[in-house]
Amino acid sequence: MERKLKLIWDFRGPVAAKTAIHHEFHLKEYIQSEKLSVNITGTENLNDMHSIAYMVVIDSEMKTVRDALKPHRGQLYQV
Repeated sequence: MERKLKLIWDFRGPVAAKTAIHHEFHLKEYIQSEKLSVNITGTENLNDMHSIAYMVVIDSEMKTVRDALKPHRGQLYQV
């Protein structure tokens, strides 16, 4: 089984949470259009001025997705 990676986009400011939710919508569209192996996305509010949107990809798909969508950072995905 390939390892899973969490690609993360950071949003800051008073509308960060809404922006993260909107971005997640587009991540879901991308997953469907590209027929990716994993369909895990989400948002997290780190505080009232910093939120993230993320998607999980398998290692073999990471470079293609990274180059197309340019996440701000990434980490190993742990359930």
